[in-house]
Amino acid sequence: MGTHYQGTKAETDALNAYIKLMRAAESVTARSHAVLPKEITLAQFGVLEALLHRGPLCQGELADKLLKSGGNLTLIVDNLEKAGWVRRERNPDDRRFITVSLTDAGRTYISGLFPKIAASLAQEFSALSPAEQFTLGWLCRKLGTGRRPVEGTAAQNPG
Repeated sequence: MGTHYQGTKAETDALNAYIKLMRAAESVTARSHAVLPKEITLAQFGVLEALLHRGPLCQGELADKLLKSGGNLTLIVDNLEKAGWVRRERNPDDRRFITVSLTDAGRTYISGLFPKIAASLAQEFSALSPAEQFTLGWLCRKLGTGRRPVEGTAAQNPG
């Protein structure tokens, strides 16, 4: 279902693309979330995954990576800390900086869970060929960073 807005072609094209993008993202997210155990949220999974693959991070860096506000990330980390999966340490040289790292229990938990989520996402994305997955990733990154194509470097609009 597309937009019913009667704007310019550029507006209706953008709205229709946005609706399809958001529906696809919500659908894949809902199915992926169903694979998560009940004791963890998708946001908590994101924090654990970032720490697993990036190592200890400043709480501000985590918020930026996960596109969360500082206050929201604080609540997420509070709950992960209560579960015993992460710990926080203040930087002794600058107490404004708090580094979040996995505990041994957190590392064990996310190391066991991550392959299941990765397999679930691979299954979701198997609807696309590897080339289509690459193109989708490229388009999403371009859209997410707000970059416009340089004249003559991007594929021309087929429609």
